[in-house]
Amino acid sequence: MSADTALIVIDVQESFRQRSYWNEAEAQPFIANVQRLIDGAKAKGLPVVQIFHVDGDGPFALDSGFVKPLAPVSLSADVVFHKARHSALVGSGLEVWLNQNNIRKVLIAGIRTEQCCETTTRHASDLGYDVDYVSEATLTFAMTNAEGRTFSAEEIKARTELVLAGRFAKIVTVDEALSGVERAMAA
Repeated sequence: MSADTALIVIDVQESFRQRSYWNEAEAQPFIANVQRLIDGAKAKGLPVVQIFHVDGDGPFALDSGFVKPLAPVSLSADVVFHKARHSALVGSGLEVWLNQNNIRKVLIAGIRTEQCCETTTRHASDLGYDVDYVSEATLTFAMTNAEGRTFSAEEIKARTELVLAGRFAKIVTVDEALSGVERAMAA
C-alpha cells in the first residue's frame, strides 16, 4: 500500500445535473474514467476522499437532496468532507485529515476542471503536497467570456493542464496515476 497517497474526488455530485449547462453525453466519458480511477485506487488500498460542495439555496444546499454522489458513480469513501469554497482545503477539515494520516501525495479528480479541481490542486501544491492531476477524470462545461467568445470544455481542460503542468502538478491519465501508485508501492 502506498500509505502516503490519497485520491481526492471533488464535487462528483448530483447538484451539477440540475444546472442548465449539464450535458449527459459529455459526462459519460468522465463518469467512466472517474469510476475506473476510484476502483483502481481502492484495489491498491489507497484512501479515497469524497468532497461535496455545499452552499446557500438551490441544488448545492444540503437540504436540496442533490448533495449526494453523482449516479451511477459508485464510491465507498474512506472519509467525506463538505466545502463551501473552491479549494477543498479551506474550512473542510481535509488538510487536518491529510496531516493526521501522513498523506504527502494526492490524486485530484472531479468536477469542475478549472474551478474546484484546479483551485484545490494549486492550494495542495502550495502547502507542499505532491499532486497528480488526473485530467481525464475531471469534467467541465463550455463557458462564454464577457466578449461573447465560447470556450469549449476541451479548450478549458487544455488551459488548465497548461497552467498546472510542472508548476503545481503532474498531469496524468487514469492509467498513469494508477501505475505511479503501483511503482511507489513497489519501491
